[in-house]
Amino acid sequence: MPSSGRHWAIRVLCLFCVVSDAVCVLNTGMLFPRESSSREVKDLSGLWVFRADKSPDRNQGFDEAWYKSRLEQTGPVIDMPVPASYNDITQDYTLRDFIGWVWYEREVVVPTRWIADEGTRVVLRVGSAHYYSVVWVNGVKVTEHEGGHLPFEAEIGSLIRKDPTMLCRITIAVNNTLTLQTLPPGTIQHMTDRTMYPDGFFVQNIYFDFFNYAGIHRPVFKLPNYKKASYVSHTTVTLVDKDGHCVVSSSEPSGVLKVVDVKLWWPYLMHDTPGYLYSMEVRLMAADHRRTYEDVYTLPVGIRRVNVTSTQFLINNKPFYFHGVNKHEDSDIRGKGLDWPLIVKDFNLLKWLGANSFRTSHYPYAEEILQMCDRHGIVVIDECPGVGIKDIRSFGNTSLAHHLDVMDELVRRDKNHPSVVMWSVANEPASHLFSYRTLIKYTKALDPTRPVTYITDSNYARDRGAPYVDVICVNSYFSWYHDPGHVEVIPIQLHTQFENWFGKYEKPIIQSEYGADVVSGLHSDPPMMFTEEYQKVVLQNYHDVFDQKRKQYVIGELIWNFADFMTAQGVTRVVGNKKGIFTRQRQPKAAAFILKERYWRLANETGRLPPWTKYPCSL
Repeated sequence: MPSSGRHWAIRVLCLFCVVSDAVCVLNTGMLFPRESSSREVKDLSGLWVFRADKSPDRNQGFDEAWYKSRLEQTGPVIDMPVPASYNDITQDYTLRDFIGWVWYEREVVVPTRWIADEGTRVVLRVGSAHYYSVVWVNGVKVTEHEGGHLPFEAEIGSLIRKDPTMLCRITIAVNNTLTLQTLPPGTIQHMTDRTMYPDGFFVQNIYFDFFNYAGIHRPVFKLPNYKKASYVSHTTVTLVDKDGHCVVSSSEPSGVLKVVDVKLWWPYLMHDTPGYLYSMEVRLMAADHRRTYEDVYTLPVGIRRVNVTSTQFLINNKPFYFHGVNKHEDSDIRGKGLDWPLIVKDFNLLKWLGANSFRTSHYPYAEEILQMCDRHGIVVIDECPGVGIKDIRSFGNTSLAHHLDVMDELVRRDKNHPSVVMWSVANEPASHLFSYRTLIKYTKALDPTRPVTYITDSNYARDRGAPYVDVICVNSYFSWYHDPGHVEVIPIQLHTQFENWFGKYEKPIIQSEYGADVVSGLHSDPPMMFTEEYQKVVLQNYHDVFDQKRKQYVIGELIWNFADFMTAQGVTRVVGNKKGIFTRQRQPKAAAFILKERYWRLANETGRLPPWTKYPCSL
């Protein structure tokens, strides 16, 4: 929050938790694993042993306690890379669409110094595993977690010290089954007609349009950190700029750091130094009956302010217009697995495109991606996995309680990212049933500094959530799902959409999805659906209306989608959703050049660009 003039303040709270020697689940806000003079990180990425439980009830692994011995002693196993989805790794079609429990195992050598010092806390951290996970260390259960896109961890020091000569055997069972109470929801349908289906045949029904990839999708880390101590003797918090100069420092356990002549965090293409980050270094001195320890952790920090009026979205008191994309964590072979070459390629494409923002449709993305956004100045609408909430049975108290838990985990994980400027609590829920008020109010209580939205495709007159959000985000596919082939209706229907929503609620509007499928290389003139020419014409018709309304109350446009992505098999999807402006292999379609020209023009019109960004050819 800013104070007068060029003085800005950062509120700081340093907490120290004393834990017992027992296995302890760390269920408060988690720090991202970072090495320092006091902290080490052991990355367990690589090949793990893997076995799918293909028993009829998918419960053989628990019945036979596979976690009590090496997994290869329970039956046939294969190699499986982590992080990665398991679905596309093998040639086994039954594994690609497998529903149920799969088992991972890795044996790890623990450094002697981690074991020798009983004051060292050793934590096992899983970046994400889809969907429900149970974790054992040396046959002892240490934690379980529901939800496929957020991290979880447990302290395991006491277990690995029981027999220091043993390898540390980590076993993780992961179940991708979706039910009416999961997020996202789904149902299991058993086919009992033996004249049509084999014995035990069942399918997973889902209500969202992307493939239900499963497995350990983000890195697994083992890390020792600060010691167990009786008390904290001293805490120092120091803010350091990019040149390594101390900006401000405090030895208080909580309070406010006032920054003079602050260098603000700005979005890409809005300032000559976008994504400026300070480093906040926390040094904590703690002691027990034997000695004093020091723990050091450094957090990148961006200073910026977000405000919303009835017609504008402001970053650092300057109007910000979202010209960006919707994405998916999706690629060939690895599915949703974290992939650094792909991440870097995508950011190069975003900057080439002139995009300044994206939405994490339809689930929280990896922390590593948000860290890239922080550094590069890419603005993020951070969305929870509340997608496909259509069935009336998914609107009970159990589902709502889980949804609130997920929002709590999401906000705790991402609240320190300056790139995250808005929370999205759901995508296209059944409007007349969804608990908008409760979720939005709860999210605002978790983080009063950011606006909250949800993504709607409903009729403005029947929508129940719009009165509670700060920004209205609308999905529409005129001339595609409605009036297919008739691009001439787009200007009329889009104009009517905007006027209806703003006229009723008087809040700024983002066109959060629009687009058309196109098979790369398919051409037709006059344009026909699924050709590159049709996608171009659809976009141009939308853009004409955006240019009229952005002068009034439309504050952004996010194309669906950045790249083609995989979906469940069906007669309406030919090897996935083809609405990307890039192919799944990140090659541009004709529409990518339309958007590139438009986005750079929009950026240049702001008049706030440095000379080197005036033309996209200068990149």
